Amino acid sequence: MKIDLKPSTALAPLPAVIVTCGDEAESNAITLAWVGTVNSEPPILTIAVRYSRYSLPIIERTGEFTVNLIPKELVRSLDRCGVLSGRDGDKFPRAGISREAGKNVRCPSVKESPLSIECKVINRVDLPTHAVFFGEILGIRAAEEYVKGGRVAIPEGALVTYSNGKYLETGKMLGTYGFTAKEQGE
Repeated sequence: MKIDLKPSTALAPLPAVIVTCGDEAESNAITLAWVGTVNSEPPILTIAVRYSRYSLPIIERTGEFTVNLIPKELVRSLDRCGVLSGRDGDKFPRAGISREAGKNVRCPSVKESPLSIECKVINRVDLPTHAVFFGEILGIRAAEEYVKGGRVAIPEGALVTYSNGKYLETGKMLGTYGFTAKEQGE
């Protein structure tokens, strides 16, 4: 039997990422979990940034951001980027991460991230608590172990997700897309 609950942000787990933004004049790193793919061709993803966050006006000014996926080895850096504010100083050294120049955008990426997704803002939707930025993916920079056959191939258990205030590592593979149809001979 299911229990009825009031509406909330119950969708979980979500990817836990560090979004980097800015340029040589000013840059920042922010932890976000409200991130998602919303279009295939062209590839577009969204990030939702609370209005009070230091990164919001930086993204507004530059029109770019990079989504950096985080392996379990960087979970402390992920958390630090979420609890520290860029208003109080440079988060990169305080969180134990390094800047790496972007290839398709002016903003830096997290050098230690095995997968960085460089985006250009193409749209924005203002909601009551967050600005949602739609970013067209201009390029993906991936560590060799995250690439197979020229495509992104994330190793099992490698990345961090977020659920109900907890950081979790991804688990083992349970199947691949279409495995049930193959089982049925379809």
